[in-house]
Amino acid sequence: MPPQRPPGPARGLALAALIVGIGAFLFGLIPVFGALVGIVAVVLGILALRKHQSKGMALTGVILGGIAVVSSIVVTIGAFALVGTTGDAVAEIVASATAQPLEQSEPVEPAEAAEETVAPEPEAAAVPAEYKSALTSAGTYASMMDMSKAGIFAQLTSEYGGQFTVEAAQYAVDNVDADWSANALASAKTYQEQMAMSPAAIHDQLVSEYGAQFTVEEADYAILHLND
Repeated sequence: MPPQRPPGPARGLALAALIVGIGAFLFGLIPVFGALVGIVAVVLGILALRKHQSKGMALTGVILGGIAVVSSIVVTIGAFALVGTTGDAVAEIVASATAQPLEQSEPVEPAEAAEETVAPEPEAAAVPAEYKSALTSAGTYASMMDMSKAGIFAQLTSEYGGQFTVEAAQYAVDNVDADWSANALASAKTYQEQMAMSPAAIHDQLVSEYGAQFTVEEADYAILHLND
């Protein structure tokens, strides 16, 4: 009998990463949705590489997923910026149209003028426009993509992401209204339901610097409440 070739390595995850990566690449220009699909493709590709499955398929899935994430995030930020600019312009038009000069009525009597007046408090320093934009983007990442504080900071300052200054990004993550432990739990449930990962693997993915970048405490909370 001629010798038979040994069976090739399993490639289920690698094939899934490739398919999802192609889908993510096609939907990359859709705000938020394209980024979510791209993240799934990247995670599948990383898992396939760890299991030594088809390297070509896995890398292709990771690359396509990464492109989709960047494209979707750029489109999302552009949409928010356009909406914010339009809203400010409309507000200025309405304010200028409704403003009317005040007419002085009768002279104030001396007795009335003698009343003590309270000096208005000085207004707080205006927040720069870049800081406001960074805060808006951080709110989108936190509420719609369940990202961690470190992950949002990295995305805001990335040359392939928001390209904000470090100061603007720090202001955004310090002032965004987010529950980081709740975000960690939401991400953990996604890994469990969509990728059938074990609690230990989910914990590693949550705290990995190449993964979700949550703190150990936030990851512990997510695993503790994973089946609630």
